[in-house]
Amino acid sequence: MRCPRCQADDDRVVDSRASSDGSVIRRRRECLACFLRYTTYERIEETPLRVIKKSGERVRFERDRVLAGMIRACEKLPVAIEDLEAAAARVEARCQEQYDREVPSSVIGTMVMDELRKLNQVAYVRFASVYREFKDVSQFLEELKPILESRGGSKP
Repeated sequence: MRCPRCQADDDRVVDSRASSDGSVIRRRRECLACFLRYTTYERIEETPLRVIKKSGERVRFERDRVLAGMIRACEKLPVAIEDLEAAAARVEARCQEQYDREVPSSVIGTMVMDELRKLNQVAYVRFASVYREFKDVSQFLEELKPILESRGGSKP
């Protein structure tokens, strides 16, 4: 660490304290050349996760956008906002675990569909219909087939 007064890089740590939440360490230092005391802060460097969109554009990952899409899919359905918030947090955590810096939007969409399938099948189908951009009813029915078969072999 360079001294702000004389630019010497020889100092000693006089005191160290962690913040209340443990995310930052405050250090009091003393320059051994000019004896100036100064404070530095140490924190973990976090690289924000970025989303690679279909167009190739890269944007910052925003859990609120994931949550907004899930809320839209669950409009007028009996799904608690707390459940949606927890699902969005799980999607974000999985993205952080599985991808270092960049995650394709297609992966996020698949994760959201998996979470919605567990919460409400109608919300899942709503989200899938927009996300997968169904062109006709046959594509829609193909998406419904596994759901109907899991309910007892009904056919559309």
